[in-house]
Amino acid sequence: MARLRIGSRGSQLALWQANHISALLRAQGHEVELEIIKTTGDKILDVALAKVGTKGMFTKEIEEALAEERVDLAVHSLKDLPTELSPGFEIAAITKRENSQDVLCSVHHNSIDDLPQRARVGTSSLRRQSQLKALRPDLEIHPLRGNVDTRLRKLAEGEYDAVILAAAGLNRLGKTDLVKQVIPRDVMCPAAGQGALGIEIRAGDVSTRKLLAFLDDANARASTTCERALLNKLGGGCQVPIGAAADVRDGRLYLDAIVANPDGSKILRESRDGDDPEKLGNEVGEALLRRGGDAILEEVYGRGLAVPQQP
Repeated sequence: MARLRIGSRGSQLALWQANHISALLRAQGHEVELEIIKTTGDKILDVALAKVGTKGMFTKEIEEALAEERVDLAVHSLKDLPTELSPGFEIAAITKRENSQDVLCSVHHNSIDDLPQRARVGTSSLRRQSQLKALRPDLEIHPLRGNVDTRLRKLAEGEYDAVILAAAGLNRLGKTDLVKQVIPRDVMCPAAGQGALGIEIRAGDVSTRKLLAFLDDANARASTTCERALLNKLGGGCQVPIGAAADVRDGRLYLDAIVANPDGSKILRESRDGDDPEKLGNEVGEALLRRGGDAILEEVYGRGLAVPQQP
């Protein structure tokens, strides 16, 4: 049996994810060690992520540890991984997916519709902001950074009337007490890859790839490959107002996607189905660009609301 070293960020959620994979590997008889690595994204806490624009801000330092062979594999939230990996790396496994939807957390209000006029809602995601604004233009959207505990504490202390978070993280951590609404995907289209874990290794590391093969979930691989192909076609990272949600039903892929103005004044939606994940993602991305998605994204970058991905 092998001795495997896992690289992970140090947040509570990242550690849950790394420990989850560690337990699955130990159950196979492997010896596992964990190395905590601080990333650029963990250090920049006072700027909205969309304005940072560093490609791989939650992954770069972990990839350096992989390249230097200080760790053998890295466990990431897949939505943090750039759609085009740096040369020298590959995704060995995409694990069975958690719920990909967003949720509304609140102390006093049960849904987006129930929020009072001009309610303060916390999110630093342009994707979430744009869809909230389309539904409720009166809402006041305020920045919200920090780990899950920090965000929930700020909500409980009354800084916000509600906050929008990913269902997956709250489910994994068992912190669902303040979840009031699982937001339907046709109301809030999730981020590409949300709810999935990506296991990254050095490209060509055949022995580690074989050891991790049992973790790879075919449906999660197909749906996230499709979503990430769309994101790549649109040239956006997970911080821009693009949503993508793919499902495998009866062996066929169905993809819903959006591109939106941050103020919610315009949301382009496209839905298609197909057999080939990459092809379907590219086709839907192409259709959104043709229908005006290119102009929306140019405006987002031109106004400095988000920074294009940097190498």
